[in-house]
Amino acid sequence: MKLLVTGGAGFIGSAVVRLAIARKIEVVNLDALTYAACLDNLAPVADSPLYHFEKADIRDRAALDGIFAKHAPGAVMHLAAESHVDRSIDGPGAFIDTNITGTYTLLEAARAHWQGRGCPEAFRFHHVSTDEVYGSLPEDPQVLFTEETAYDPRSPYSASKAASDHLVRAWHHTYGLPVVVSNCSNNYGPYHFPEKLIPVVILNALAGKPLPIYGTGANVRDWLFVEDHADALLTVLTKGEIGRSYNIGGENECSNLELVERLCRILDRLRPRADGISYAEQITFVADRPGHDARYAIDPSRIRDELGWRPSVTLEKGLERTVQWYLGNEPWWRALQDRQGVGERLGVKT
Repeated sequence: MKLLVTGGAGFIGSAVVRLAIARKIEVVNLDALTYAACLDNLAPVADSPLYHFEKADIRDRAALDGIFAKHAPGAVMHLAAESHVDRSIDGPGAFIDTNITGTYTLLEAARAHWQGRGCPEAFRFHHVSTDEVYGSLPEDPQVLFTEETAYDPRSPYSASKAASDHLVRAWHHTYGLPVVVSNCSNNYGPYHFPEKLIPVVILNALAGKPLPIYGTGANVRDWLFVEDHADALLTVLTKGEIGRSYNIGGENECSNLELVERLCRILDRLRPRADGISYAEQITFVADRPGHDARYAIDPSRIRDELGWRPSVTLEKGLERTVQWYLGNEPWWRALQDRQGVGERLGVKT
């Protein structure tokens, strides 16, 4: 199988590319190299004969047609997207353009390629989405997102992803395109772009800066180690039932405040402050994000029961590995800190 991955220079996409090549799958990485992309994420596989890179925008139909013709992939995994909620609050237009129009353009290019090859049954279009399309959950731990949960997106980002999910399902039902859809919980781990909560906390702590927590820190997320997610995505791609959706969760619910406190304890042990004071002293509560969802949590029963997949990394072990990676890869994150918006408080416009 030759796999076309869109957004393969991003955080999750690069994890998929690295794992796929380790499993001897030939990969074409299609990426526009926007602000959050980093080709250094692919350094471990860049010289592999199984790896190919194409710089292109998913909104550019002519470029997509050329790439499909050149590489003739047997499957597409669509990860390219604008993905930061705070940025979507400040500038929703880019999210509508990329996540909706871009997905439509990619679907049409993939459909033309699939039909041009005689509609092979083995072809797959795997659309990777988020649990944020489902909206917000109550505090009750018994209430979880399932694949049947009604969509109720609350941010421009989640609304744009919900729209792209609907487009993918429509192309399956209307045109017969063989699709699978997955919706994941919050990812974390190595190569995480330094504008998201976990890398922000790690890097601010090391720099002696405040560790910002929105509101009271009571918002709960289900945390999924990115390498586990990559494994789940390849499982859904190769084993998932056509037309079906699969929720991918880490089975690791944690409030934002508790998460930051855990990171501080790990840093206290691995890189203690010179004054001996805990990094937790740097925690600062800031104005909440507009429309901040209270809780996300996934019921992973379908992917576990039907495809035999479960996460292998606990939050405790995953955070430890993540902190160790950032401590050992300073040149990687230093090079990204001058990019537009990194280190700034975004998402406060209303």
